[in-house]
Amino acid sequence: MSLFIGIDSGTQSVKAIVLDLEAHKVIAEARAPHTLIAGLPVGHMEQHPREWIGALETVLAKVAAKIDRTRVRGIGVSGQQHGFVPLDERGEVIRPAKLWCDTSTTAECAFITKKLGGPKAAIRKTGNLILPGFTAPKILWLKRHEAANYKKLRQVLLPHDYLNFHLTGNYFMEHGDASGTALMDVRNRTWSREAIAAIDRNLADWLPPLAESHEAAGVLRAELAENFGFPSDVIVSAGGGDNMMGAIGTGNVAPGVVTASFGTSGTIYAFAKKPVIDPQGEIAAFCSSTGGWLPLLCTMNVTTVTEQMRALFGQDHTALEAAVARAPAGAEGLLLLPYLAGERTPNVPDGSGVVFGLTNKNFSAAHFARAAIEGVTLGMNYGLRRLAALGVKASEIRVTGGGAKSAVWRQIMADIFGVPVVAMIDDEGAALGGALQAAWCLALREGRKVKLADLAAETVALNEATRCAPIKANVARYRELQAVQDALSLALQPVFGAQRKLVG
Repeated sequence: MSLFIGIDSGTQSVKAIVLDLEAHKVIAEARAPHTLIAGLPVGHMEQHPREWIGALETVLAKVAAKIDRTRVRGIGVSGQQHGFVPLDERGEVIRPAKLWCDTSTTAECAFITKKLGGPKAAIRKTGNLILPGFTAPKILWLKRHEAANYKKLRQVLLPHDYLNFHLTGNYFMEHGDASGTALMDVRNRTWSREAIAAIDRNLADWLPPLAESHEAAGVLRAELAENFGFPSDVIVSAGGGDNMMGAIGTGNVAPGVVTASFGTSGTIYAFAKKPVIDPQGEIAAFCSSTGGWLPLLCTMNVTTVTEQMRALFGQDHTALEAAVARAPAGAEGLLLLPYLAGERTPNVPDGSGVVFGLTNKNFSAAHFARAAIEGVTLGMNYGLRRLAALGVKASEIRVTGGGAKSAVWRQIMADIFGVPVVAMIDDEGAALGGALQAAWCLALREGRKVKLADLAAETVALNEATRCAPIKANVARYRELQAVQDALSLALQPVFGAQRKLVG
C-alpha cells in the first residue's frame, strides 16, 4: 500500500491529506493556520514565509501520527500563486513575501508594460497583461522601493517553490506556477527575455531553470525524513500553484471539464491542449501543472466578502444561509459590487465596494446577505462569459472551496452561470492534486507508463447529492442583474482611484 501526501499552502492555512493510492481514498487530514501581517497600508498584503514552514511541519507531523509512515512514497505541494519570495545568496528570506492579493504595484505594472511596448505587445510577448497580482511587478517594486533588500536578491521563488526548497534543498520551478509570474512566454513555455529585461537583466540568473511538471523537485531531505519517520527515498514532486493543483484534484486534466473555486479568491479554469490567449488580457493564459495549459479567470473577493457580511450581522453560517434564502433572486434590486480589496477581473486594482440600488423595500439583513453572495458570483460569471467567448464553454461546473459547501449558494451559482454545478466528495482539491501528482511523478520515475488522467479518474469523485440545475426564471433575472453590475463597474472605474486616496 503506497501513501502519498498532498500539501496545500493557502493564504489562511496549510492543509495536508494522505492518499491511499490503492484504496483510492484519503485516510488522514490535518490543518494549521497562519496569518497575514497586520497594519500594512491599503493594498499591501504580505506574509512571513517562516509561518508557512511552521504550518507545513505541523501538518506533516499530525498526519504522520495517523498513518503507517513507512509507506509514504511521495509528497506533492500546492501553494498560493504569484507570491514573491526573495532569497539571498545563502537561501535566506530577505523580507516578507508580497502575495497574490497585493495590489500595491500598479505603477510597476505600468512601467513594465511600457517597456514591453504597451498592453498588446505584452500579450504578444508573454501571453498575459502585466497585472498587480502577478510576480513580475512585485520584483520591480522591491527594486524601486527597497534598494538595500534588492541588492541582496539572488534567488526568486514562488510560495510552493519555497516549500519545495525547504523539503528538498533544491531551487526548482515548473511551468504551471511559473506561468503566473508574467515573466514567461507561455506559448513556448520558456522564460521571456524581454519581460525579464524590463525589470533587470540580472534577474535571468536569479530564476530557476524551468522544469516539466511530471519531474521531481527532489528527494525529501534526510533530516526531515528522519524527523517524520518517513523512508529515506520519499520524492517531492514538482507541485504547482493552487489552481493548477486544484485542477488535478477535481479531475480537470482533459478538455471538457471546468472547475470553479469559491474561496478567499474565486477562480474558474479549464484544461486545454493548446495555449488560450485572450487578446484583451482578461483571462490568464497559464500553463497547467500536467503538461498542458490552463486558461483561468481570477477574482479577488469571494468568501472574504461573505464572511464580513456574516460578521456584520452577527450570524453563524446557518443563519447566513437562512437569511439568503429569505430574499428573492436579485435581492429586489440591491447589488453589491464586491471590490473590497480591489479587483483583478475586471482589472480594477483601485476598486472598492459599492452598495447600489438600496430602497426601503430591500433594506434588510437578508437582502444584504443575498446581494453579497450574488455580487461575488456575478463577478466570477463576468470571467466565465469571457472564457466562453474564447471557445472554452462549460456544460457543467465542478465547484470547490468554502462557498461550495452552501446549498443556497450552489443554487445561486447554477442560476448565474446558467449550467449545472456539482461539488466534490473530497473538497481539498489542491491537496488531493498534490498527492496525485506525486503518485504520477513516482510512477514515471520508476518506468511505469501511467497517465495522470487515469489516476484522477480512479480517485476524484463528484458528490451527486450536491448537484444543482439552473432555475429558468432566475437565469433570466440574473442576466439582467449582470448587465447592471458590468455597467456599474465600468462607469465607476474613473473614480475608484480618487476614492482609494481618501482611504489612505
